[in-house]
Amino acid sequence: MNTVEITYEQMKQWEEESYLLIDIRSESHLGYGTIPNAIHIPYEQIEEKKDTFSKDKKIVFYCTRGVISRDLAGQLQEEGYLSYSLAEGYTGWLVSEMNQKQEKEEEAKAKEVEKSIRKKFHKQLFSKFAKAINEYQLVQEGDKIAVCISGGKDSMLMAKLFQELKWHNKFPFELVFLVMDPGYNAVNRQIIENNAKLLNIPITIFESDIFDAVFNIEKSPCYLCARMRRGHLYSKAKELGCNKIALGHHYDDVIETILMGMLYGAQVQTMMPKLHSTNFEGMELIRPMYLIREDDIKHWRDYNELYFIQCACRFTDTCSTCNPDGSSSSKRMEVKHMIAQMKKTNPFVESNIFRSMENVNLDTVIGYKQNGVRHHFLDDYKSSCERKESQEL
Repeated sequence: MNTVEITYEQMKQWEEESYLLIDIRSESHLGYGTIPNAIHIPYEQIEEKKDTFSKDKKIVFYCTRGVISRDLAGQLQEEGYLSYSLAEGYTGWLVSEMNQKQEKEEEAKAKEVEKSIRKKFHKQLFSKFAKAINEYQLVQEGDKIAVCISGGKDSMLMAKLFQELKWHNKFPFELVFLVMDPGYNAVNRQIIENNAKLLNIPITIFESDIFDAVFNIEKSPCYLCARMRRGHLYSKAKELGCNKIALGHHYDDVIETILMGMLYGAQVQTMMPKLHSTNFEGMELIRPMYLIREDDIKHWRDYNELYFIQCACRFTDTCSTCNPDGSSSSKRMEVKHMIAQMKKTNPFVESNIFRSMENVNLDTVIGYKQNGVRHHFLDDYKSSCERKESQEL
């Protein structure tokens, strides 16, 4: 920076009576606005009026972009005046003011969002978030959790709920808000960054080439993409000293996954609230949104007039899951519609599906797998019958 230049922030640190701010632009430029407390003396009149300036008082000149005022300030400095030029002139000041205003609006927006979580949506969102954490023992003292943000509504809300949990400060734990860029298009990347700033979420972004790696894979690219993304998140989280990664799957994801497994995978299984990593020793995956309904997430989003990316997938950019042929997405939508239809005649169908995974009766199951070992009811059918007969005698 030139020695005659000074920023507006530096100038404002001076006592107001110790300097004079002079706008040297033409009369026509004043119509676009002026800096508060500035007096207007056109450049052409400075020479004849400089004798009225005190050489003991600082003088700050500004023009449109700080070029003419810089030359003028340098000239008057040589004549013994305490003269300076406002860096980047009126335009620079205006941009700075706009940025500050945006930051204030963002700060206000973040506070509004946080207030909505504490007040309007406390029962639907934070209470269920805290219940899942307590019921499934998802967070312990001393944890360092990588809150994985994809850019959608679910993961962004999860980040805000974790901030709220941290604010309650029941016990010490650390958070890292982790965003992996697997090859987003420029628009999606910008939306994620803008929303993180708007919501006051201090994200850590790292990049990978996953989309490039799976782009030409014909068989199950989505499965491979999901596995690779999970692996990259575990790896980066561990590198940052985390012992857990948190994903934003919610209640509706859980019950839809149960039915999809039965109808399309011929198996009974669920999306677990937490898992030990098999490839990254000491790492865990947790799902703290496990009990939160998707409709409540949408309501929170719309109430706060927030807009998130629909899909990060390079193949479609419109789907709800990473899938180039749409099959998985269409199956999930089919199951979602099926549940909605059943709910019309049975309002408890969703909770019944969810609770079914907590009420598995192994006495009435033909076969099951545990720790990779397959079991069949005939394995101990005869011995169990003998036990019952001995109990009856």
